Amino acid sequence: MPERAEPDAVPGTRRSQAKAARRAELISAAARQMARSGFAAVRLEDIGAEAGVSGPAMYRHFKSKIDLLDQMLLDISERLHEGGERVVAAGGEPADVLVRLIEFHIDVLVTKPDLITVQDRDLTSMTPDANRTVRSLQRRYVERWVDVLVDAVGDGLARDEARVRVHAGFGLLNSSPRLPRYPEPALRELLTAMALGALHASSGAEPDHPN
Repeated sequence: MPERAEPDAVPGTRRSQAKAARRAELISAAARQMARSGFAAVRLEDIGAEAGVSGPAMYRHFKSKIDLLDQMLLDISERLHEGGERVVAAGGEPADVLVRLIEFHIDVLVTKPDLITVQDRDLTSMTPDANRTVRSLQRRYVERWVDVLVDAVGDGLARDEARVRVHAGFGLLNSSPRLPRYPEPALRELLTAMALGALHASSGAEPDHPN
């Protein structure tokens, strides 16, 4: 006799999808409010109201405002780290991989500017365990960029200097949510060119200690 599908399989999947979609809406609403007003000034009730969810119902998705912040910044950190890994795994000449890393980072900036703003400003408001996880993901993301930059620049670029260049490049790119309005295609092109210029800049300075 053929095996029948569980009757709740599809509804269960739909419920899971609906819950995930609602969670994403709440995180987007929280990111908008926190980017605008700061973590301390935002209440769970305000976030729920923007997303059409009652205050008590918020606790079905998040234990507290700090739990929401933890999940929000873990999500964006994992997205950056995993996306960077995929770009590098796709292979190619180091110079081309570097451009694709920049384009990937800009994609995240353009689609999730509020999350980038909150990550830059409110990282210290996370719980210690979540903060450590986010910082670990960030370090691994940075080191992947350093690997690619060292290969792309060549000429014996030290990892210490490459790391400084990468952080400087992130500072430039991550400022984009605060820039004046500018057509998106032109902004992407300009940010890519500026990031490449920062990463390839020649300082001529000798490091104080060997790599």
